[in-house]
Amino acid sequence: MKNWIIFISVFIVSLALVISVLVIWKSDKPFDDIEEKAEDLALSSHSLASVSDSYVYNGNKPYVTVFGEDEDGNKKAIFVPISLEEKSIQEVNLQDGVTKEQALSVLNNEVEVNEILHTKLGYEEVGPVWEITYKNDEEKLNYVYITFEDGQWWKRILNL
Repeated sequence: MKNWIIFISVFIVSLALVISVLVIWKSDKPFDDIEEKAEDLALSSHSLASVSDSYVYNGNKPYVTVFGEDEDGNKKAIFVPISLEEKSIQEVNLQDGVTKEQALSVLNNEVEVNEILHTKLGYEEVGPVWEITYKNDEEKLNYVYITFEDGQWWKRILNL
């Protein structure tokens, strides 16, 4: 009887683990699909010659930010809307604005940061912005947006 209880317990835990892994794996698939389509669109529209990275940015309008190099070797970020409309693609040369490290230093110079959760380059109505998500000393969630062009504060959402 004791062996059956151990067997059933191990089986249930194993089943729960397998189901959890499958759910996590499947939940990421829509993001992978849209990122792949956005990368293909950035390449086929000749905005980029090669792609190095991409991720989904959810601002007022969702975009896929695609990083890479153009034919001349200039590093660029291409903002592809989720609708995949080629005429709505926005782009910036990365050397024309503030870097991720510079945006983080703007944040660290003004507020006390406990933990940086993520930093993403995205596109908003003001143009390209760095979205920095962090926790402060009180473990409260904060979002700040720093403009890519000049490194100035655009918007802050604090103490969530």
